[in-house]
Amino acid sequence: MPSRSGASRGDDERVTLTDHDIELLRQAIDLSRSAVAHGNHPFGALLTDADRQVVLTAENTVNTERDVTTGHAETNLARLAARTYRDLRAYSLYTSCEPCAMCAGAIYWAGIGRVVFAMSEADLRAITGAHPDNPTLAHPCRLVFADGTRQTVVEGPAIAEEAAEPHHGFWG
Repeated sequence: MPSRSGASRGDDERVTLTDHDIELLRQAIDLSRSAVAHGNHPFGALLTDADRQVVLTAENTVNTERDVTTGHAETNLARLAARTYRDLRAYSLYTSCEPCAMCAGAIYWAGIGRVVFAMSEADLRAITGAHPDNPTLAHPCRLVFADGTRQTVVEGPAIAEEAAEPHHGFWG
């Protein structure tokens, strides 16, 4: 399976993932739909163990928890993962959208070894524009991970069009 190192500086690196990886991304996209159904922004994430079995899931909770600072799906998942497991180097975080700089930092500090995302931050920005509820940073997660002292493998974007579906009409 191909991988991209956190040392990579490109923000639009297409990768070939396994069928199981794609199914896990689709589960993360389903979590983004669930977040919307619960009154939140359309972002979802899940964590797998070394055998790629789902062990944790999380949704965006910005609105329901009134937490615009850290209520992103990936940060919620990284926080839960760090509380639940000791060594996360062999774990993978799958997410409907590329982690923002804040979420990438949380993933890094939790020690999660691999990130797989469906839609890039650039694609998200093209959908949301200058929406005040989503002031998207033009800072790919690979740049955050590249500045760390331990490697975080990053794979994505993949199935971006599917990941974009929950966003259409949401940011109105």
